[in-house]
Amino acid sequence: MKRVVSKLNHYALREKKWAMNTLNLVKELTSQREFGILCFIIGTFVMMSFASPYFWTRTNMHSLLLALSVQSILAVGMMNLMVSGGFDLSIGSVVGLIGVTVALLVRNGVPVYLAVTVSLLIGALIGLFNGLIITKVGMNPFIVTLAGLNLFRGLTYVVTGGQQVTQLGEAFDNIGQGKFLGIQAPIWYAIIFVVVGEIMLRKSWYFRQNYYIGGNEDAARRCGISVDKVKILNYVLMSTIAAFAGIVLTARMGAATVYCGTGMELRVITAVIIGGASLRGGEGTIFGAFLGSLLMALIIDIFALLGINVYWQTFTIGAILLLAVLVDILSMKKRERT
Repeated sequence: MKRVVSKLNHYALREKKWAMNTLNLVKELTSQREFGILCFIIGTFVMMSFASPYFWTRTNMHSLLLALSVQSILAVGMMNLMVSGGFDLSIGSVVGLIGVTVALLVRNGVPVYLAVTVSLLIGALIGLFNGLIITKVGMNPFIVTLAGLNLFRGLTYVVTGGQQVTQLGEAFDNIGQGKFLGIQAPIWYAIIFVVVGEIMLRKSWYFRQNYYIGGNEDAARRCGISVDKVKILNYVLMSTIAAFAGIVLTARMGAATVYCGTGMELRVITAVIIGGASLRGGEGTIFGAFLGSLLMALIIDIFALLGINVYWQTFTIGAILLLAVLVDILSMKKRERT
């Protein structure tokens, strides 16, 4: 009898422990900002199912994913950068400049693989320039990258004379227009970037240093972290990713225009902040950046389907950015009180 009672107590204790662990896991998941964003996105998908008969069509879903793809690619680099306490306002201009550069190289007979390689190297050099000025000279990232926003956009106008570059050839266009399993290439690129980025930022010791740098840079230095080297690599990585996005976007459109990438930096930074990044650094995940990008693409898609004036998009993006920063500040103050 005692043995039976003992077994019953053992099973009851194990079930209680399992229930407590499950409850703690649920509390932890629901307390994450990503969970709230995901619930909001699911709710929006459900509401749009009733608001528009075209929302769930294959054409609209493919368009939504295509619009999401390039922004998601850029968001991976931006989240990594903002976790370390930095940011880059020049990425939209880098997208435009590299798009024009690779198009001019291809049109002038340079092999596609070589044109792409050279363009990526130029993007890396831009990031190296930004990183060195910020870390070695000590200039504020806002000033450096804001200057880059105008510098690289102006260089794009100078190189092209304000004209678009067309007739790039099928071999190059396939980079952005090719399909695999019926899905266009940019969507696959985005999936790869998000999955690899999430794994690297969570599991890689090198990239996890960004959390320490963003959380407390002085403490990170005292712990032996090469802060300047990590920061420089972050800017090189960001600009290289922006260069890749510029190549993909140009190939997808089949032409390079001087306006390509305009305003993209605002949309990407907004998406990353919505996804959990903090302007102070030390917080955020790649999955959160993806959810923020998805929400931004979803809002633009809703505007198009419901026939809302396109000029309201910029206003809405600005309002969302302001709200996201406000939520970040209020969350910080709440943590400080507790």
